[in-house]
Amino acid sequence: CITTICQDALLELWSGTGPKLHAPAQLFLFPCSGWRCTGPSASTTMVSARSKKIVKERGQEPDEFEEQVAQALFDLEATNAELKSDLRDLYITSAKEVDVANGARKAIIIHVPYRLLKAFHKIQQRLVRELEKKFSGRDVVIVANRRILPPPRNGKTNARPRSRTLTAVHDAILDDLVYPTEIVGKRIRYRLDGSKVLKVHLDPKDRNTTEYKLETFASVYKRLTGKDVSFEFPVAESS
Repeated sequence: CITTICQDALLELWSGTGPKLHAPAQLFLFPCSGWRCTGPSASTTMVSARSKKIVKERGQEPDEFEEQVAQALFDLEATNAELKSDLRDLYITSAKEVDVANGARKAIIIHVPYRLLKAFHKIQQRLVRELEKKFSGRDVVIVANRRILPPPRNGKTNARPRSRTLTAVHDAILDDLVYPTEIVGKRIRYRLDGSKVLKVHLDPKDRNTTEYKLETFASVYKRLTGKDVSFEFPVAESS
């Protein structure tokens, strides 16, 4: 921005009693009352900084709720000393609020770039805790963006990475949902009507910190994959 020059100083420059200007110095006059900086406003700078916390795919514009989540991330980066440095280079790609337990509660699904997932994992427990404070009454889950590739057709030999198969991506979503809790077992239960549900066993040592989110995990997984799942902690067998 252009430095403010008070009227008295300008008069001194014109009269020759003030400091000399060296070429190619120029003076700028503005047709407005007083003298002011013409740089970007603080509000514009804030909006620009906030927008860096969410980058939608294909250049789409974030919706109102996604703007709220981006603002929350920006606020944490600006005010939380524990998260500031780690959040500086992180951003999300989407955020959606969904109903949990037949509408009794709500959850926030935050999608992040796959290449940033490890960086998010580094601060995930603290970040989720702070976001759940800001969005009171809502559980927060973080899931990486992954792309499923269709199987080769017409006998083509082009191999697709196993990580891009439907099964691998759905398994990875399970891991994302419960992180940092570990999955210690899985089994499929068949119902009388022919349908099936996946039962996922979680590490019992995290029961106290994770049990309240089991319905959230199941609802979010169903929304993302269309598959039924139940999460539980296996009961230790007595000797």
